[in-house]
Amino acid sequence: MFAVYKKELLGNFGNWSAWIIIAAFSIISGLFLFFFENNSNIFDIGTASLQSYFALAPWILMFVIPAVSMKTIAEEQQNGTLVWLFSQPVSVKDIVLGKFFSVWTIGFLCMLPSLVYFYTVYALGVPEGNIDFGATAGSYIGLLLLTGAFAGVGILASSVTGNQITAYLLGLFMCFFLFYGIEQLASFRLLGKADYILQNLGFYQHYTGFTRGLVDSRDLFYFLAIILLSLFLSIISVNKKK
Repeated sequence: MFAVYKKELLGNFGNWSAWIIIAAFSIISGLFLFFFENNSNIFDIGTASLQSYFALAPWILMFVIPAVSMKTIAEEQQNGTLVWLFSQPVSVKDIVLGKFFSVWTIGFLCMLPSLVYFYTVYALGVPEGNIDFGATAGSYIGLLLLTGAFAGVGILASSVTGNQITAYLLGLFMCFFLFYGIEQLASFRLLGKADYILQNLGFYQHYTGFTRGLVDSRDLFYFLAIILLSLFLSIISVNKKK
């Protein structure tokens, strides 16, 4: 697994794609948080909080993570190198896990520049340091788990198709539906008491719990279950290709 993980990371950073994605994520989030006039602008809100960042980041990651994951399996199949990979002394599980952790690592690295935003809000607070550390820490944990869920879904999308564009569009749709679509369907209140169950099937409800600073074991288990289920289905899909 580590050999695949290392190969994927070196490939992404070697061709500058990972650097470009991390830079683009940081620039876009920075523009919305500090420069553009919108509901996420920290200066317009007037509160020493990073909650705007944690509300904005999932929407950017929703586009970024499928872009990273789309080529993990689909590109290998498209280029004919998947057969070569099968001939190496690594199992299908190692292939999927190595590729998954490489995507999750890039997602994690996208979050690191936000520490600059944290310091900025910390310094600008009145008095200095007037920021909710508990809510911020919980939000980072939630965002990291959400990134892992997006990565798992992206790997699954890439494993079921042999075309990168199709993998990207499928991954984007699945991430959007799981994060926002299910929440919106539940908001229509068409199913009565079942709406609560439907709402809890989506990412949004579990992620917002972390943004309030509540690290609930149920939310933690939910994201881990989604990641494991996505990887399990990906392994089955890749095994069929083998």
